[in-house]
This record gives sequence, structure tokens and C-alpha cells, in this order.
Amino acid sequence: MSNQNILNPDLWVNRYADALYTYTFVRVNDTGMAEDILQETFLSAWKNRGSYKGEASEKNWLFSICKNKIIDHYRKKTHSMSRPGVIDVSDAFFNEEGHWTSEAGPRNWGIEDQHSIDNKEFYTILELCKSKLQELQQSVFVLKFMEGQDSDAICKVLNITTSNYWVLIHRAKLQLRNCLHKNWING
Repeated sequence: MSNQNILNPDLWVNRYADALYTYTFVRVNDTGMAEDILQETFLSAWKNRGSYKGEASEKNWLFSICKNKIIDHYRKKTHSMSRPGVIDVSDAFFNEEGHWTSEAGPRNWGIEDQHSIDNKEFYTILELCKSKLQELQQSVFVLKFMEGQDSDAICKVLNITTSNYWVLIHRAKLQLRNCLHKNWING
């Protein structure tokens, strides 16, 4: 084990608390829950410090624990979520053949410079739009696009069917696109 891969629990809060909190808050969108998950992360790391092998840096090890705590949060949360009985996949975005309607079809946002989406304003609007999603849609979106989980793992964590997953992710993306279009592109 190299010197840089030794745990220093006395320094965890000073070194990693802010970054872990930010990482967690963006994923759960709740200050109290983010604080709880951060506390659970440090507690779990402390309890399991004897199993740390030094294969990953201390920081990466803590972030890995935190990521698992976030997934556990969504796993627990799924039991209290209200679930629609049957999700109707027909909506105003598509015609009978399954093609985009002329009103709802994707439009060019006119973003020529990739740097324009790397700004604080965009992420603030994205967070606002994400918070407007239904609870289960938000969970699917976070696990898929922020935690990088595959669809099978998400279905297992949230206890949903594959077809329900695809409808949820599809609708989340449509709603986010619409919200970003209204509040950021044309805002």
C-alpha cells in the first residue's frame, strides 16, 4: 500500500465533506437527505476502515461508499413512492404511427458553441427542471444519467418493470427537454 492510499479519518470532514455533499445534493435534491447520506457515508467508512485495501485513493473510496448510499436511498424511497397503476404511453408528443407531432418534434436549439452549456446558469435551470419531474421519473433519471446505472439495475433498485422503466425515462427526457427549452434556450 502506497503512502497516498492510507486512510486519514481525522481529515475526512475537512478534505471531503463539501465535495461529497455537493455530489449527493445534486442527486437527491434535498439538503436534509444530502446531509444524512453524507453522515451515513462517513459512518460506514469509519466502520469499514479495516477492510480498506488501499487499491483506490481515500477520496475515491469515500465517493464509492457515498454512491452506494445514494442508491440505497432510492431503493428505500421506492417503497414510499406513489405509483401509477398503468402508465399510458400515448401522449401529445407522438402521432398514431409513433412519430413526433409537428408541434412536439425536436427543434434546433441554436447552440453552436459547446462551452455555452458548461455554465452555472444551465445547471441551475437543469436542477429546477429535474425537480419538476414526478418522484419516480426523477429517481430513474438520477440513477441512469447521474449514477450511470444500467436499466436492469435501476429496475431492480426501484422494483419496476422494464417497460415501466422505458416509459419513465422517456417521459423524464421529454419533460426535461421541454423545460430546458422554455427556461434556458428561450428564457
